Amino acid sequence: MTSENLLNPAHTSLSDYKDSASFRVDAAEHAFTFYPAGSDRLAALIDHIECAKQCLEVFYYEFQDDHAGGKVLDAMIKAAERGVHVSLIVDAFGSDVPREFFKPLEDAGAKFAIFAASWNRRYLVRNHQKFAVADQARVMTGGANVSEDYYNTPSENGWCDLGVAIEGAITERFSEWFKLLEELTKRQSLGLTQTRQIIRQWKPGAGEVQLLLGGPLIRRSHWSYQFKKEIAKALRLDMVTAYFGPPASFRRAMARVARRGSVRLIAAGKSDLNGTIDVARLYYKGLIENDAKVSEFQPSKLHMKLLVVDDCSYFGSANLDRRSIRMNIELMVRVQDKALADRLRELINHLDEASLPIDRAWYRRNAGFWQRARWRFFHWLGLADYHLSQAVTRPY
Repeated sequence: MTSENLLNPAHTSLSDYKDSASFRVDAAEHAFTFYPAGSDRLAALIDHIECAKQCLEVFYYEFQDDHAGGKVLDAMIKAAERGVHVSLIVDAFGSDVPREFFKPLEDAGAKFAIFAASWNRRYLVRNHQKFAVADQARVMTGGANVSEDYYNTPSENGWCDLGVAIEGAITERFSEWFKLLEELTKRQSLGLTQTRQIIRQWKPGAGEVQLLLGGPLIRRSHWSYQFKKEIAKALRLDMVTAYFGPPASFRRAMARVARRGSVRLIAAGKSDLNGTIDVARLYYKGLIENDAKVSEFQPSKLHMKLLVVDDCSYFGSANLDRRSIRMNIELMVRVQDKALADRLRELINHLDEASLPIDRAWYRRNAGFWQRARWRFFHWLGLADYHLSQAVTRPY
């Protein structure tokens, strides 16, 4: 089934779509600057690195040897050469470039490490975070990796994503977390149990701005645990997620929000891992039957992770799927502030205008027995690893 088969006449002309402009919101004694456009995200990240004076602590799930990756690496090399203490960690699964690519950074005096694992149960864990802390005073985070795809325009099939620059006290917590990540990275022989213990001990704090983590098979003190508690009493829920397939208890909670208030989900209509679109479609039905508004973003691949629950906003690296909730090491920033929540809903409105509604009629036409069997097949395949589905799927 191709995307052309799914489009209705109101959604066939997408060439005029433009990413939203960057915007700043001051909330809870913090400054948040959001970068929905890829070119703005890259420029902000380069500027973030260039302005560092004392230290840079950087972790990326994916760091590629391409034009964007080269620019970011060059900026870090120059920072190290001017005396900034630079530390970079990348995930072994996400970043498949050879270590030699990072040798000029090490030659400039920076620290470089790869988060990997021995052949134990931790081997299945993906360290999926993306953030860069400068001088323990500013942080860049969000869903975007260091790769050209995340900075291209929608017309170039770049990812629709969100970068966030933060100034305020929470940046010190990012720096504290980075030091724990360094410990996890050095101790490659740590098994799943020890990794879970380190992450479980993290305290997000009790303020209006929190750094919430997620880790393998952790329930309490987890970003998704807090999110689930939030939606248990929510009246309004807006979600933008690249991969949608949360556990049944989350889906039931979302359906209850839809019955007593309103729920909106924007999921991917295009992806580089098209099996994930199948997985999401498997779970639309429960939301649609409870009058939630479900749609699929059409102009380009969707990678954004943005959740707004009443007056609380969540943004960071985590998708709303089982791997992000149950297995990956993730981070999400939670902010309790009505003005910020309202402004982020305006961004979601912009995405909604370029998305294809998935309603009851669509589901009756497209959710036959064999189609649902396909969706369920990719659900089970995706539990093992997103990329296993890539070789056996066909593009939408």
